[in-house]
Amino acid sequence: MQQKIRFQIEGMTCQACASRIEKVLNKKDFVESAGVNFASEEAQVTFDDSKTSVADIAKIIEKTGYGAKEKTEDTLPQPEAEHHIGWRLWLLFAINIPFLIGMAGMMIGRHDWMIPPIWQFALASIVQLWLAVPFYKSAWASIKGGLANMDVLVTIGTVSIYLYSVYMLFFSPNAAHGMAHVYFEVGVMVIGFVSLGKFLEHRTKKSSLNSLSLLLKLTPTQVNVQRDGEWKQVPIDQVQIGDLIRANHGERIAADGIIESGSGWADESHLTGESNPEEKKAGGKVLAGALMTEGSVVYRAAQLGSQTLLGDMMNALSEAQGSKAPIARVADKAAAVFVPTVVGIALLTFIATWLIKGDWTLALMHAVAVLVIACPCALGLATPAAIMVGMGKAVKHGIWFKDAAAMEEAAHVDAVVLDKTGTLTEGRPQVAAVYCVPDSGFDEDALYRIAAAVEQNAAHPLARAIVSAAQARSLDIPTAQNAQTVVGSGITAEVESVGLVKAGKAEFAELTLPKFSDGVWDIASIVAVSVDNKPIGAFALADALKADTAEAIGRLKKHNIDVYIMSGDNQGTVEYVAKQLGIAHAFGNMSPRDKAAEVQKLKAAGKTVAMVGDGINDAPALAAANVSFAMKGGADVAEHTASATLMQHSFNQLADALLVSQATLKNIKQNLFFAFFYNILGIPLAALGFLNPVIAGAAMAASSVSVLGNALRLKRVKID
Repeated sequence: MQQKIRFQIEGMTCQACASRIEKVLNKKDFVESAGVNFASEEAQVTFDDSKTSVADIAKIIEKTGYGAKEKTEDTLPQPEAEHHIGWRLWLLFAINIPFLIGMAGMMIGRHDWMIPPIWQFALASIVQLWLAVPFYKSAWASIKGGLANMDVLVTIGTVSIYLYSVYMLFFSPNAAHGMAHVYFEVGVMVIGFVSLGKFLEHRTKKSSLNSLSLLLKLTPTQVNVQRDGEWKQVPIDQVQIGDLIRANHGERIAADGIIESGSGWADESHLTGESNPEEKKAGGKVLAGALMTEGSVVYRAAQLGSQTLLGDMMNALSEAQGSKAPIARVADKAAAVFVPTVVGIALLTFIATWLIKGDWTLALMHAVAVLVIACPCALGLATPAAIMVGMGKAVKHGIWFKDAAAMEEAAHVDAVVLDKTGTLTEGRPQVAAVYCVPDSGFDEDALYRIAAAVEQNAAHPLARAIVSAAQARSLDIPTAQNAQTVVGSGITAEVESVGLVKAGKAEFAELTLPKFSDGVWDIASIVAVSVDNKPIGAFALADALKADTAEAIGRLKKHNIDVYIMSGDNQGTVEYVAKQLGIAHAFGNMSPRDKAAEVQKLKAAGKTVAMVGDGINDAPALAAANVSFAMKGGADVAEHTASATLMQHSFNQLADALLVSQATLKNIKQNLFFAFFYNILGIPLAALGFLNPVIAGAAMAASSVSVLGNALRLKRVKID
């Protein structure tokens, strides 16, 4: 049986490390697929659990030289520790200071500012023989695994220049005369700059990029719980399901629960993207992470930790951020051959410079500069860094993408297919008119009673409207048995003392409606009713458009995205709604199969199609579309099928989703361009001697941070 598991990976230093783990795992016959995200430091593995176990896969990863810790949905992500500069980096800074002063002196002709060679040797030895050991360990583990990483380049370059300087200081003919040309500062400063770059990169990945750190702050650490009749403040990990918890003005809700007493207003924008607070009163629900902006409530905990909606979102976001977008394959392929290629270029640079210039010292400096300037990290971070920020921005707008591939595909959408009910409209239709067939023997109240008896077995908004209308009339609704849904047509049931009742489309109930003077029948949804295959009447139900629908349609048109309505309602109703919204493509009387077929036609015509729906009948079309969106709280099958979930029942959120995706893909392409351009430009400049190893080391360290900085710009991008 196939099982999917996630691991937090420790010890990766660049994209080559991630590629190496992927390569090892994907070679195993029991692994269906394995992907490692360098930016989120996570591995996602799909495997056959009848042939291996989670523990065995963790051991495979550990044998490649990295730590692997299983991540499950039962445990919420943990807050990241503060990222402070450690003693190792501080010591590197201290050792770099005299070399920086010396190099500054040489730039203005003051060679006496550089410390004596023997002191240079002593300080460089501390760095190369002690502080640089983590680079050596990583490089060796990488080489053993068959894929060289960035640390291999740094190790070869700095060790080469260190050994050369040692030779020149102690064994060269000029050493006895005190005229040896040494370059200890190169290795020291390269190790220093690269270490600083790694620190900044790690801090940015763990804090600034990852929206999980912000979500974790939404759960209070201490809560007021009623114990033994008294209110006590306890740590949140001591709260149990069923506990009574009090949340006052300005405090966060600690668990999903039901309000027992009190009232107020709560901000739930962290889950829905809706900035307006929700009113809370006895009997209502509260959600973990919500902020009480007014009032005070006492609620009973129903779900805790990962079982809350907030916990579910955090796990979904963590998994989505750790997944890979298809565009990342470009960088992965390049990173897989990057280091060996750079080593080859460095070797050719050394040979060519020595042959042309006749100076093997200069040749060595050029070769080291090539090794140091190359940066596979920028390539590895280009896609996942943008995906992490883009996913976080989407969640802030109440959009949950299942994975990075869905977000990338959403960026290409140029056609949107919509169901009408619950998507463009409020989804709460009301009975606007009633028709009773003359001489049928059933009056209006009887029509309501019979229809409600059948429709109370259905979940469609039209069915709920009829049941609510019958209850509002205080009618006794009879019992219905053997209810069966005919997908796309209606529902049938045996009603006590009545017979076989059908409720649904007019043709399903074998009803031919007369021409009405009341125009509502031309634009309303029709539910016809028959008893023992004889029509007895019909209901006209009207549904108001959502307030933001017209605005959302305008936003999509502005970005050249075509909009199509495909609904099971009659053609007149669908065309009426389409005309109100300025939508040119409107299809009514469509079954679930019809919707899916029309989506396939659009795809065959070259369109990238997004489907939006919230019902069971939307599932086939959702599955057929390139990317699909379901409304939170809709049918389970729709949410399961969809590529993303919209937390508000708002069409504007779909526009947000597509525009966030477009901005994210644009950012990825910018990052990839920068990463490739940096290496394509930097390596030749280093080979030709225009960059010395120290400047190359600083530039290499800055390149990854620059890519991360560009990804962070996504947080400030406006979508309109």
